[in-house]
Amino acid sequence: MMEKDAKIYVAGHRGMVGSAIVRELEKQGYHNLVLRTHKELDLMRQDEVESFFAAEKPEYVFLAAAKVGGIFANENALADFMYDNMMLEMNVIHAAWQNGCRKLEFLGSSCIYPRMAPQPMKESCLLTGELEKTNEAYALAKISGLKYCEFLNRQYGTDYISVMPTNLYGPNDNYHPTNSHVLPALIRRFHEAKVAGAASVTCWGDGSPLREFLYVDDLAELCVFLMNHYSGNETVNAGTGKELTIRELTELVAKVIGYEGRIEWDSSKPNGTPRKLLDVSKAAQLGWTYKTELADGIRLSYEDFLRGSDRR
Repeated sequence: MMEKDAKIYVAGHRGMVGSAIVRELEKQGYHNLVLRTHKELDLMRQDEVESFFAAEKPEYVFLAAAKVGGIFANENALADFMYDNMMLEMNVIHAAWQNGCRKLEFLGSSCIYPRMAPQPMKESCLLTGELEKTNEAYALAKISGLKYCEFLNRQYGTDYISVMPTNLYGPNDNYHPTNSHVLPALIRRFHEAKVAGAASVTCWGDGSPLREFLYVDDLAELCVFLMNHYSGNETVNAGTGKELTIRELTELVAKVIGYEGRIEWDSSKPNGTPRKLLDVSKAAQLGWTYKTELADGIRLSYEDFLRGSDRR
């Protein structure tokens, strides 16, 4: 168990996941948090990361920093996604090990599971098949970080763990029209269509892929729970165990936002992985389950969007 006054470093604390972890830690009474902006600490620069860890000696690390984006961003910046994520995660994990960090938690992503993995996907299916091509670069980088944690455990006896979230959404999301993930992109698109009085909204693909979505504050609760209650080389899936089609998702977003026009589909655009549902029985056995239903979470996210959160 982390002591309430333990020095805890949250890497990526301004992002959606990192900021949610900070909120959860503060809610639970942890008050000795070490936070650095990208301007203050560039995680891609090994010398800066090593100097930071040598000076601060954090006891616990939540590694939530990452370069992320949707299908468009992943397909058009393959080299950037691989290099940036590989460098920052290796720098942080290695420096944590060098400086005697008691425990580190690495945030993966469900997109690193094989494209055609048996559904729902168990933690054990990692590296058993071919990756989804549209986010292969990001997936390879994330797999490397996860495996490096495992290898440090096996070689040096560290206590480094990883958690594998499904599609996330919530406060501090990125609502960029092309570089965001599907749910925040839909929130922005339907909001703008509503304001403009547009007769229709065109969405990518044919609407058939099945997806699962987890509210980011629920993930943060699990992250702190695992840091206190889980050790092991195998990752832990974080999701709801529920799925819906992208078509159903768009209809739900439109309903929450109050858009009443037509929804059309551009089937020339990629769908991505056909189905991606996590088996969340391991987290349940450990004692955790999600709390926020999708319609409620979308409403909270829309309120966050209207407040101007990260509307780039």
